[in-house]
Amino acid sequence: MKKHLWTGFIETVKKEVVPALGCTEPVSVALAASIATTHLKSKPTRVDAFVSPNLMKNGMGVGVPGTGMVGLPIAAAVGALAGDADAGLEVLKNITPTDVESAKLMIDQKQVSVGVAQVSNILYAKATVSDGENEATVIIADGHTNVVAIEVNGESVFIADPKPVQKEQLPGNIFSEATAQDIYDFALNVPVEDIEFIVQAVELNDALSKEGLTGKYGLKIGVTFQRNVERGLLSGGLLTDVLCRTSAASDARMDGAMKPAMSNSGSGNQGIAATMPVLVVAEHVKADRDTLARALMMSHLMAIYIKSYQNKLSALCGATTASMGAVAAMTWLLGGQFKQVSDAICSMIGDITGIICDGAKTSCAMKVSSSASAAVKAALMALDGIRVTGNEGIVADDVDASIRNMSALANGAMTQTDVQILDIMVHK
Repeated sequence: MKKHLWTGFIETVKKEVVPALGCTEPVSVALAASIATTHLKSKPTRVDAFVSPNLMKNGMGVGVPGTGMVGLPIAAAVGALAGDADAGLEVLKNITPTDVESAKLMIDQKQVSVGVAQVSNILYAKATVSDGENEATVIIADGHTNVVAIEVNGESVFIADPKPVQKEQLPGNIFSEATAQDIYDFALNVPVEDIEFIVQAVELNDALSKEGLTGKYGLKIGVTFQRNVERGLLSGGLLTDVLCRTSAASDARMDGAMKPAMSNSGSGNQGIAATMPVLVVAEHVKADRDTLARALMMSHLMAIYIKSYQNKLSALCGATTASMGAVAAMTWLLGGQFKQVSDAICSMIGDITGIICDGAKTSCAMKVSSSASAAVKAALMALDGIRVTGNEGIVADDVDASIRNMSALANGAMTQTDVQILDIMVHK
């Protein structure tokens, strides 16, 4: 057991599993605009944003919390006018209806623009704000809250220290020497008081789920499952509960509910996918709080581990990989050991790899529910000694090799898929 990794695992989870109000791509633009405004002497009268193609894709059609609108222009405008520059991914938590009306007026008067930046960064947001006398620019890159440059009236006031990424070290941090077995062992053996903080993921994401079940949000996926159980068209039970409660949280989050999600790897939907199925199974088996904490840690850390092999944003739906973290914890909660956990992950890779990310939007709740369904299926198969074998497709006998094969697809051939997706979206 590689106990020297444990501190790094905890630090990584604390960094990657954080509250986020709204879809993290438009929120990143709002944060850049908000920070830029702090360098002006009065409220901005103009906001210009440039973002990477991937960020544009994920920001075009998603609800912005508290605004009743979708897209990057409203995020940039309301972030500049009323964002909390110190709140990170909760930058929009204090906006008011008056702020939203002012932001809409700026858009109507064509004082807000958003364009695609020709940059190599997968995640990039540049916001320039002006009050007519002064101008400030903030650039966020490679992480949703990672400010790399600030410029005021043409003069640089901050440049982050460059941190070159060595391709051979991807994932170039604690995971470069870790395996899925290490994550499993850590979650089961670390002192529970060291990981009890992860239970906050339940508190936030379950509150979102309950909000989604009010039936006011998005495509109402969760409510649809619930309604059809009441009609007798679906039976109740573990699978239905997982689908209903997981998708309801995504319904609310993607349609701009003013409640934060506990995110994973920079995504609220990934945080939901790594949390809600685990919670439902934990409740089903009547797990105590300590067991729930270990299950949530296994899920979230496994999801981060799998995601660490991939680009931050890609054409591969992140909810699918986050659900592979969830299936590890679900399988363990249902009585499986590491063999069954690894088999379940491999089966999911053989099942749902290739679900595309065509931007953040309300229909993401459908992909979240599909991924949760695949997780339940793979867990039950693994408990019965059934898995997708290493002779089939991109799946290998070894779980870590299977993860790397899937990630090679996401980082390789699917980069062109990403270009095609964005081209289709912007020309509709």
